[in-house]
Amino acid sequence: MSCKHCITGVLHEGTPEGTIQQIGGVECYVSTPPGDYPKDKVVLVLTDVFGIPLNNNKLLADGFAKNGFKTIIPDLFNGDPYPDFARPEDFKAWREQNYATWWSRHGRDSWIPPLDKVVEALKAEGVTRFGTTGYCFGAPPAFYLAFKNESHVTALSHPSRLEIPADLERYKAESKAPLLINSCEVDPQFTKESQAIADEIFGDGKFSPGYERTYWEGCTHGFAVRGDLSDPKVKAGKEGAFEATAKFYQKYL
Repeated sequence: MSCKHCITGVLHEGTPEGTIQQIGGVECYVSTPPGDYPKDKVVLVLTDVFGIPLNNNKLLADGFAKNGFKTIIPDLFNGDPYPDFARPEDFKAWREQNYATWWSRHGRDSWIPPLDKVVEALKAEGVTRFGTTGYCFGAPPAFYLAFKNESHVTALSHPSRLEIPADLERYKAESKAPLLINSCEVDPQFTKESQAIADEIFGDGKFSPGYERTYWEGCTHGFAVRGDLSDPKVKAGKEGAFEATAKFYQKYL
């Protein structure tokens, strides 16, 4: 259900520039591009277990906004994100409990309703094209929208909780959204075997909408969100995964 890399990391410095808004009755972090931008397009950042409160997630959203896309982080956790590892006193208290109870509260039935509400509200405002970027926990929500063909571009970084190969085969059969996967060297959630399976299913032109996979040596699960930027390989991986995702949106969204 989780690995040590899923619930640890390094806090990234920076001041978020977006705002907290209610969209469809769901709390969201919204980051708007400077200047003019396409009002019919939105990027949804579907986060790791730490959700909106983690500074790193808000900074990622701001980064996509600076690349020209209105970017929204919907609260997939109904106000109950995983305690922030960046606040040791909170995290220590949580680790002393049985954290499996948290996971038991956050299955599909918990995150589908808020995600649907946000998408429907944005469509009512005139949004016609959605890009999703799923980090860790956010991979199944990203696939959920792709299976419904509600989204138009999917980018994953170190995805977790996917059924391999079943979810990948279903994606190929049902989704029309181009797919990018940012993968890494050490990832118990999306192993090198899973990476090879993805290439076998989608690669060499087998998925006509488009498929790309990046691979970052010296990086572990979580690198694109919570990686230690003092490590040159991790810094290159984090920045490279972000750049690949932004370029993927610019190409397909």
